[in-house]
Amino acid sequence: MTLRVAISTDGDYVSAHFGRCPAFTIVDIKNGMVTNTILIENPGHQPGVIPQFLHQKGVECIVAGGMGMRARGFFDEMGISAVLGVSGRIADVLEDLENGTLKGGESLCKPGAGKGYGLDKAICDHPHDKHDKCKQ
Repeated sequence: MTLRVAISTDGDYVSAHFGRCPAFTIVDIKNGMVTNTILIENPGHQPGVIPQFLHQKGVECIVAGGMGMRARGFFDEMGISAVLGVSGRIADVLEDLENGTLKGGESLCKPGAGKGYGLDKAICDHPHDKHDKCKQ
């Protein structure tokens, strides 16, 4: 059985803001091994667009740093599970997915932080770390 996972991606790192990430790394995992990896551009940050887009691509799980409750509801409606609170290099996340050791946590974004902003949001509302690529 193959599992298709989308990882919110900013360069080589998991994006803290799923809706405003530049791209998604889509991976297929079969028998604990990554069998296919593609990078696709974010279709745009509008309510419900990304969950529908990823659902059409066959995605069953989204991995991201943060996500608001409204977006979480859209993913739930599409039957896509969400693993939030993930940070670090995409390569490390892929290794954790293969090993079955990927752990999520609390969303890195504050509720309502994305309102009124698009892909070019200029203010970060999540805890900053050395991998933060948001504009200040």
